[in-house]
Amino acid sequence: MTAEGITEVIRHRRTIKPKEFSDQSIPREIIDEMLENANWAPTHGMTEPWRFTVFTGDARQELADFLAETYRLVTTEDTFRQNKYEGMKRNATLAPVVIAIGMKRQPSGKIAELDEIQAVACAVQNIHLTATSYGIGGFWSSNVAATSEKMRDYIGLSGEDRALGLFYLGYPAKDWPEGKRQSVSEKVRWIDS
Repeated sequence: MTAEGITEVIRHRRTIKPKEFSDQSIPREIIDEMLENANWAPTHGMTEPWRFTVFTGDARQELADFLAETYRLVTTEDTFRQNKYEGMKRNATLAPVVIAIGMKRQPSGKIAELDEIQAVACAVQNIHLTATSYGIGGFWSSNVAATSEKMRDYIGLSGEDRALGLFYLGYPAKDWPEGKRQSVSEKVRWIDS
């Protein structure tokens, strides 16, 4: 393990959306490695709140139908957008793998919900970095259907648990996108005593 290798993966990570994926399948052992690496995320009180439901094959169409119907149910006439509805029906079928991201709430509530959500976000980052190391793109979608109570129930959670979105995975159909960031110096404040 080297700092240079970790830095390279972190700085190479990109959000790549389902419409930019090829139809190349992702080997099961790579998906398993992503999920195992997710399992090593930091966790307050060792609650390990992350829960993942993996959709592949024909299950992606079922997920797409569920998302579109859920979107229709959870939006009002004013907020419903036909293009979003169609995107939900399409995106799950464009990605070879879709992972529903859940947060299983600790029954005692001792650990704050925000801490649990942040732990899940760290787990998802581990998935994304592992995907990057294999040349696989990822996209975390947290749209209204993917984070709804209906989605929470659909993925086998309940009560105070939460659905935190969908993570789409696929090999890019084109070259790996270039990245850019503004200088970190604009985002850091040092306080010395």
